[in-house]
Amino acid sequence: MTDHRSRTSELDSFSAELKFTLDPFQRDACRALEDGHGVLVCAPTGAGKTVVGEFAVHLALASGGKCFYTTPIKALSNQKFADLTERYGRDSVGLLTGDQSINPDAPVVVMTTEVLRNMLYASSEALRGLSYVVMDEVHYLADRFRGAVWEEVILHLPSDVRLVSLSATVSNAEEFGAWMETVRGDTTVVVDETRPVPLWQHVMVGKRMFDLFDTKSSDQKVLVDEDLVRYIRHRESADRMNNWGVPRGRGGMRRDFRPLPRPEVLARLDEEGLLPAITFIFSRAGCDGALAQCLRSRLDLSREGETAEIDAIIEKHTGDLPKSDLDVLGYWEWREALHRGLAAHHAGMLPAFRHTVEDLFVRGLVRAVFATETLALGINMPARTVVLERLVKFNGETHAELTPGEYTQLTGRAGRRGIDIEGHAVVLWQPEVDTSAVAGLASTRTYPLRSSFRPGYNMSINLIDRMGAVESRALLERSFAQFQADRSVVGLVRGIERNEGALRKLRGQLGDVEGGFLEYISLRERIKQRERQLAQQSRTDRRGAAVSALTALRRGDVVAIPSGRRAGLAVILEPDTTPNDPRPLVLTADKWAGRVSVADFPVPAEPLGHMRLPRRVDHRTARARSDLASALRSTGISAPGRARRGKRSEAADDRELDTLRRSLRAHPAHTRPDREQMSRIGERYNRLLRETESMRQKVAATTNSLARTFDRIVGLLEERGFVHDGEVTADGRRLARIYAESDLLVAECLRHGLWRGLGPAELAGVVSALVYESRQEGSILGAAGPTAPIRRAVASTIGVWSELRSDEARHKLPPTREPDLGFVTGVYKWARGDGLAESLLASGDQGAPLSAGDFVRWCRQVIDLLDQIHSTADDPEIAGTAAKAVRAIRRGVVAVDAA
Repeated sequence: MTDHRSRTSELDSFSAELKFTLDPFQRDACRALEDGHGVLVCAPTGAGKTVVGEFAVHLALASGGKCFYTTPIKALSNQKFADLTERYGRDSVGLLTGDQSINPDAPVVVMTTEVLRNMLYASSEALRGLSYVVMDEVHYLADRFRGAVWEEVILHLPSDVRLVSLSATVSNAEEFGAWMETVRGDTTVVVDETRPVPLWQHVMVGKRMFDLFDTKSSDQKVLVDEDLVRYIRHRESADRMNNWGVPRGRGGMRRDFRPLPRPEVLARLDEEGLLPAITFIFSRAGCDGALAQCLRSRLDLSREGETAEIDAIIEKHTGDLPKSDLDVLGYWEWREALHRGLAAHHAGMLPAFRHTVEDLFVRGLVRAVFATETLALGINMPARTVVLERLVKFNGETHAELTPGEYTQLTGRAGRRGIDIEGHAVVLWQPEVDTSAVAGLASTRTYPLRSSFRPGYNMSINLIDRMGAVESRALLERSFAQFQADRSVVGLVRGIERNEGALRKLRGQLGDVEGGFLEYISLRERIKQRERQLAQQSRTDRRGAAVSALTALRRGDVVAIPSGRRAGLAVILEPDTTPNDPRPLVLTADKWAGRVSVADFPVPAEPLGHMRLPRRVDHRTARARSDLASALRSTGISAPGRARRGKRSEAADDRELDTLRRSLRAHPAHTRPDREQMSRIGERYNRLLRETESMRQKVAATTNSLARTFDRIVGLLEERGFVHDGEVTADGRRLARIYAESDLLVAECLRHGLWRGLGPAELAGVVSALVYESRQEGSILGAAGPTAPIRRAVASTIGVWSELRSDEARHKLPPTREPDLGFVTGVYKWARGDGLAESLLASGDQGAPLSAGDFVRWCRQVIDLLDQIHSTADDPEIAGTAAKAVRAIRRGVVAVDAA
C-alpha cells in the first residue's frame, strides 16, 4: 500500500510543476506508466502527447534510472533537448544526433531513433541501467525509407525497459497496440480523438468565405452548407454564359480560370482575423513563386516596431554565414519578405533560413508562410489557419488526390493551444473542386498505420551476429509487418473456405463423375488455355523478330515505319543494339527526329536502301533536320504498301489443340440439349476455381514472407563471403557498421579497395554517388567525374554495383539503387575549396543550379557516410582520407546551423 502511495505522489509532484491541468488522456497514460505498464498514446497534433514522455523522464530521474527520448529528426531532438535542459538542468540531459554529442552519459539523453538502433546492435554500455524509452512520432514506422528503424528498436529493446510510444491519431491504434502487447508485454493503449482546439472548415470562392458544413442542420448526416452550394452553382452558370466556347483543359477545367491572387487571399484572411496562416503548396517552386507574387504586391503583414526583433533573430541564426555567399543564397530578398511578415518553408531552403522562419512564426513575427507538406511532420509550428490551394499532389509517381489521412495531417496544424479559441481550415475553390468530396475528406478519420519493415543487408547481418539465423527468423516473424500480413491472411482463408463450399455445390450440378459435364467443362477450359498460350507465343515470336530486325539496322539504313503518327520513310541516325528493347534514333521524311521502338514496327523492319550521312549530324537543329529530310526524299526510295500479316494462325497447325478439339466433339456432353445452360454453370465453376487458386497463392506468398526474404539475403551474403557457416565474417562485421541505403555496395567497395589512392575531395565525389538522388528523371550525368582518379573509381564502383544487381536478381531480392553521378562534381568542387556559386551550379539538375538547402542536405549525407567509412575501413589510408574529406566539406553554409 505504501508503494502505491509513493508511486501516486510522483504523478502529483510532476503535475504540480506544470502550468496547466492534465487532460484526462494524459492522466490515464501517466497512471498506466506509473503502474509499470508500457503505453501507446495516440492523439491529434498539438494535443500534448509529449507530456506523457516528459513524465517518463521524471520517473527515470526520481528512481535513479535512465531515460532515452528518441525523435525522428535532428531538429526535433534539438528542440526537445532545449526543453528538457531548461527544466532539469544541463547536468541531467544529453544529446546524441549522429553529428552532435553533448553529455552522452547523462541520465536523460535525447537522440534520433537511428542512434538508439545503432546502440542496440552494438550492445552499447550506455544501455546499462536504462529504464524508460520514449519514442516520439512513432507513426514514422510507416515511412517507407526509414520506418524499419522504429520496429527494430521496439523488437530489440530489453524486455524490462518501459516503452512510451507517442503517435498521431491513427485509425488502427488497437491493432498497433495488440502487436505491441505481443512483442513488449503489458501495454496500455490510450486514444484521444478530441482536438485541443476545435477546427472549423471553410471554402473560399473568389473573395467570399463560406462554411463547408451546414451547422444549422439537425440531420445526423454530413451536409455541405446550402449557401456554398448555391453560390458555386450560380457562379458556374454565370461563367458558362460569359465563356461560351472557351477551350477546357484536362479534367474539364477551364483553361482561362484564374484563382484569386495570393496577396488578396492573405489580405482577406487578415480582414477576417484568421492570421497567422500556413498555405500548403505541394511544390518548392510553387512556394517560392507564391512568396515572389506577394513581394511584388504592396502586401505587408508586419506590425510597427517589429523590425529590430526580426533582425535580431535573423542574426542569431544566420550571423555565421560567409558574407560573400549572401547574394547567391538570395539573403536580401528573403530578409525583405521576413520584414513584411511573409516567408516560404521547404526542404530546398538553407537550414539556417528554415529555422529562422520557424522561430519567427512561433513568435508571431511572421504571419503567413507558404509551405510544402513536409511542414506537417514533426516541427512544432502551429497556426490559426491552414489554407489548401489544391487537393491534388504529386506523390513521386503521379498526381494523386489527397487522402483523408493527409488532409487531417495538414489541417492538424490549425489552432494554437492556449492562444486560439478555434482553428480554421480553408480550401480555395477552383472549378474542379467538388465540395462533397472536400466534405468527405474533412469528415473521414482514416489514417491507418502500415508497417514498412523489410529486412535489408545491414539489419540481417546484425541479427545473425547477435542471435544467429534461426532466432533472427523468429524475430522477423514477430514484426508489425508480419503481424499485419498474418491478419490479412485471415480474410483470405475465410474467402477460400466460402469458395470451396460454392465449388462443391456447382460440382454436384455438373456431375462430379468421369464422363460428366465437369469433364467436358475441363476440356473447354484446356482449349481456351492452349489458344491463349499459342497467341502469347505468337506475340513473343513477332516481338523477337522485330527486336532482331531493329538491332541489325546500321547507320544510314532507310526503313519504312508502317503505321502511326510517324508512318513513312526514316533513316537510321544512331543504331541501338540493346538486346531486349532497342531504340534507334531516326529522322523521318517529314523532319521528325527521335527514337523509335518495337511498338512502332508490328512487322520486322527491313532496310529498303541506304544513304550516306555526314560524319556528324546535329538532329536537334531545325536546319540539319530539314536538309537531311530533303536528302531522304530525294533518294528515290519509296515506302511499300501496308504489309498484311498471314491469316493462318499458329492454332491451325497445333497438334495438341487439334487433339483437344476432337476430344471435345466426341464427348457425350457435346450433344446434350442443355449444353449451353450447363456451360454457363461450368464457366462460373472455372472462374471460382481460378479465384480460389489466386487466393491460395496470396496466402502462400504472405505467410512467412519476411523470413523468406531474410533467407534469400543470407544466401547472397554467404555467397559473397560476409557470412560463413552461420557465422559473421570480418567483412560481415564491417557491413554491420554501415548504415546506408547502399550498405552492401559500400562494404564491397571497401573490401576491394576501390577507393584507395583518392584525395579527400575525390573520395567525397565518389561517395556522393551512393547517397545522392537527382530530383528529375534522366538527370544522371553521362560524365563520371572531373578527374581521372574519380572516373576510374566511379567506373569500378558501377562495375561492382552491376555484378551485385545480377546476384540480387538471381536471389529474387530488390535491387540496390544505381549510383547517381549528379552530385559528384559539385561536392568535389566544394571539398577542394571552390565557392558556393560554382558548387551549386556544378550540382544542378539539367543545367539549373541545385538549391542551397538541397546542397547542404546532400553534403551532410555525404559527411555521414564518410564518417562511417572513417570508422569502419580497415585501410588506414582510406580511413584518414575520409576524415580529411569530412573536414573539407564541413565549412561555410554546410557548417552553419547544423540541426
